[in-house]
Amino acid sequence: MRVLGIESSCDETGIALYDSEKGLLAHALYSQIALHAEYGGVVPELASRDHIRKTLPLINEVLAEAKLTRADIDAVAYTAGPGLVGALLVGSAIGRSIAWALDVPALAINHMEGHLLSPLLEDNPPTFPFVSLLVSGGHTLLIDVQGVGQYELLGESIDDAVGEAFDKTAKMLGLSYPGGPILAALAEQGIVDKYTFPRPMTNRPGLDFSFSGLKTFAMNTWRDSEQTDQDQADVALAFQTAAVETLAIKCKRALKQTGRRTLVVAGGVSANKALRTRLDAMPNTHVYYPRPEFCSDNGAMIAFAGAMRQSAMTKQAVPTFSARPRWPLDELSSP
Repeated sequence: MRVLGIESSCDETGIALYDSEKGLLAHALYSQIALHAEYGGVVPELASRDHIRKTLPLINEVLAEAKLTRADIDAVAYTAGPGLVGALLVGSAIGRSIAWALDVPALAINHMEGHLLSPLLEDNPPTFPFVSLLVSGGHTLLIDVQGVGQYELLGESIDDAVGEAFDKTAKMLGLSYPGGPILAALAEQGIVDKYTFPRPMTNRPGLDFSFSGLKTFAMNTWRDSEQTDQDQADVALAFQTAAVETLAIKCKRALKQTGRRTLVVAGGVSANKALRTRLDAMPNTHVYYPRPEFCSDNGAMIAFAGAMRQSAMTKQAVPTFSARPRWPLDELSSP
């Protein structure tokens, strides 16, 4: 089965073709970073318009790379949520229209499920069950995963997601957009233990997160410093260290609570080198990640999630579409 995947939840247009027997056939990604950079963040209306311009050309590009035509598509998977409603509607409308025209199944995919399953695209994939840490600009979640569609929410951020906290802290430090990766690179120049930041909500039971206070602590530390280039790097390192350690502490608790020994980490922040180093050092734990190019939003994860759901589906979805700006993972069901 060949599944066309369309990802358009925010500021990246991702298209991919996945074959259930041959694996990933082709994929392409267009990033809107340059479009939104002058505004310091994503402008939803501009994002939607750019998805309209880029989606069909990227589909044609991917088909050409795979040496296939639209007639070779057996199903279409598109991101239906969560995300920016206008951007989601673009991908949903195009995906559903192609499926109608070809008379093939159309699959509404949860964006976070796509991230959660993306490490299974690798040559040495994890096996169910496992604990998943989903870390991105919009979400910080700990999920107990029994199988596709079998998700139990263990903990989540009660305020800023960790990726959002990275971006906002970077902006406070005067770094350019998108700030998270730039802050992480700058942290490599910081002096270890120059500043010590708190590890929020680790001194109380539970698996929820809070990064708003850590962001404020970083802002106050920066304001009280001499604001030299070295101070900037030192604050970046202290913030990153605290955020990474907080995530690691909560992951360790989640694994102990569930009795699991496998941890799957996905989402944009999963590309962070410091986070990977810290989690890889956890004893008696097997940790899996997607390759760096599949940490951020991409079409491959949507095509793959669609293929997994379609192969296990017992009945076809109702032929309509909608966008869900909010769509909790634990509301999903098995195919």
